[in-house]
Amino acid sequence: MRADRLLSILLLLQNRGKVTSRELASTLEVSERTIFRDMEALSASGIPVLAERGREGGWRLTEGYRTSLTGMKPKEVGALLLSADPAILQALGIHEDYTLASRKLEAAATANTHPSANYFNQRIHIDNEGWLPSKESFPFLSILQTALREDRKVNISYLRNGEVKNRRIGLLGLVAKQGVWYVIGEHEEQLRTYRVSRIVAAQMIDEAYARPDGFELTRYWESSKTSFKSALPSFQAKFSLKSSSLQQLRHERYVTVLDISDSPEAEWLKVEAEFNTLEAACRVMLSLGPNVIVEAPEELRLKVYKAALKTVLLGRSVRRSLLGNSQPQHD
Repeated sequence: MRADRLLSILLLLQNRGKVTSRELASTLEVSERTIFRDMEALSASGIPVLAERGREGGWRLTEGYRTSLTGMKPKEVGALLLSADPAILQALGIHEDYTLASRKLEAAATANTHPSANYFNQRIHIDNEGWLPSKESFPFLSILQTALREDRKVNISYLRNGEVKNRRIGLLGLVAKQGVWYVIGEHEEQLRTYRVSRIVAAQMIDEAYARPDGFELTRYWESSKTSFKSALPSFQAKFSLKSSSLQQLRHERYVTVLDISDSPEAEWLKVEAEFNTLEAACRVMLSLGPNVIVEAPEELRLKVYKAALKTVLLGRSVRRSLLGNSQPQHD
């Protein structure tokens, strides 16, 4: 909208001192002709905009002039408090607000606490730690966001273990983790975490939800993660790994690297890691191929050896079969 663009121009001039028409046009994604018209509009409204000619010229404000139009909208504050990650901002529908908000913060001479800051901190949390990114769809994220903002309950249908469960939940917060969204909700006085992509239906209802006193979203999420990890089965292994494959190992889901040390040969690393199960450890070891040497425990060494031997024998059998089929037939 033109009003937003005029405000952006005013804030850019205030923040940067002097800006050329070309810079303004590029930043705001309009033509230089549009910038000239906008400058005329600002001047006509009483804003002291000056034009300087020449190679070092550009647009600037009269010395000492500062706008007081730095009041932040709730969504603009929230956009900055959440993240500059385009995927997250796009999912919440506040990508454009982020751009304008960043300019307003640039122009602010002092840091002011906005009432909306507490709202976003308590209701939306961004967790950037670990886990692989996932490209999931969240068709009901906007409904959850609205219900969260208005403190209203939601009826959801949730897919779990192949079955659809119906729940009426009061919303406590949203968490984004590596491109995956989770909603924290209270159902029958129990706090639960739901993966948003598994919600197959959602309807906001006309029933208010009173958030429990003292609830802190970040603290709950960290505690929930700790409980989840401690409940997982655990299997530890020691192995030598080519340094070039370390990044591949780190990208494996549910693998925790416990210790890394250099081996006598610089190309190799001594690694101790934790896997969910023996089977999971075997799968990872096989995926690393000749770049890993299993050292302990013995059951993992034996399992990897048997799996590799089976693959080799199967390959030989298939090769013999193919060669046999290709032999010319004689009468």
